[in-house]
Amino acid sequence: MEDRSQKLFERAKRRIPGGVNSPVRAYTAVGCTPRFIESAKGSRIRDVDGKEYIDYVCSWGPGILGAAHPRVVRAVQEAAESGLSYGAPTEREVELAELIAEMVPSIEVSRLVNSGTEAVMGAIRTARGYTGRDKIIKFRGCYHGHSDALLVKTGSAALTTSVPDSAGVPGGATKDTLIAEFNDEVSVAELFLANPGKIAAVIVEPVPANMGVVMPKWPFLRFLRDITNRNGTLLIFDEVITGFRLAPGGAQEYYKVRPDLTTLGKIAGGGMPLGVYGGRREIMDMVSPVGPVYQAGTLSGNPIATAAGLETLRILKEDPQIYTRLEEKTRQLADTAREAGGDRVSVNQIGSLMSIFFTENGVNDYKKAVSSDTETYADYFRYMLDHGIYLAPSQFEAMFVSDAHTQEDIEETCQRLREYLKL
Repeated sequence: MEDRSQKLFERAKRRIPGGVNSPVRAYTAVGCTPRFIESAKGSRIRDVDGKEYIDYVCSWGPGILGAAHPRVVRAVQEAAESGLSYGAPTEREVELAELIAEMVPSIEVSRLVNSGTEAVMGAIRTARGYTGRDKIIKFRGCYHGHSDALLVKTGSAALTTSVPDSAGVPGGATKDTLIAEFNDEVSVAELFLANPGKIAAVIVEPVPANMGVVMPKWPFLRFLRDITNRNGTLLIFDEVITGFRLAPGGAQEYYKVRPDLTTLGKIAGGGMPLGVYGGRREIMDMVSPVGPVYQAGTLSGNPIATAAGLETLRILKEDPQIYTRLEEKTRQLADTAREAGGDRVSVNQIGSLMSIFFTENGVNDYKKAVSSDTETYADYFRYMLDHGIYLAPSQFEAMFVSDAHTQEDIEETCQRLREYLKL
């Protein structure tokens, strides 16, 4: 059978850096050719060679309902018939902001942008403007997009390719970025002691999912809330991945910790390019045109993305049992991997997020994540792909489960997990 993916990849490499428009898609870390995708529906994805897979990438998170959900598709089609973009306010922008505020009470006021990266840029700038301070704290292995100030000791594809920092980022761009260790309270406290009155914000993925899925120890997130309160520093939750995935109100609802600012993406756009940053009114009133913190975007809040996001959030709000179903299905996968893999694997799972690390050590921080056996992960990835299971082509990304995954999908995946882990 003709391998159209291989031929497309060769064509792509002549005109696109590395043949892909986002680094992890190149399959570099797993040693094979990327599958070029033709279509997706429900829990299944199909490549250009006609091979169908059970999809656990879910477009890297947005597909919580599965691909091409009929209501979301219909909402996008109806919106498109009225025009793709106006560069002007629309009613849906207001409705989406209202629904976000209802589902995530810490976000009293929000600004729509086009991506998670833009959302984080806006949140950091707003925090600096509000506090009058320059320094920020981020955590090693947490990924907050590719803006200069945050592309240091990062995760996601930068970790996959062993380039945690980027060429082209001037030293001055990161001089005010301080690095702490996730789940390590002492490392955070030491930075506050060394920089009294200088730290504008602490930004954290409440559940990191870009060094693989890593859960916060109890009470790490509560500690971050307390230490930022004591120091007049804003706490930013980057919920681009966890927002609307762990609960209707995201990780902050799940862990009952309320940040000052939140960034959203992925599910918030229903699979279309959309990001959000928002928080308390007094902070967001710093944003132009009300305040002096400038941020703008031609396509921000465009009618197609808001239609997809609004319909997706409405479905999640109407059927909160989605989260129970997601938890049960993902736990079944995790339990199977633990049982079959024994001491050879460490499995992290929370809600519909999951990672299998090939290490006998439990993974709860960056150091333990990067010490796992990535060569075995690559072998595991290839085995599952060959047997119709589509996983993230990197140890350091999450496995996503959707409401469209059937019990048959889960059982088939469990069978493949048992086969591989008992080899």
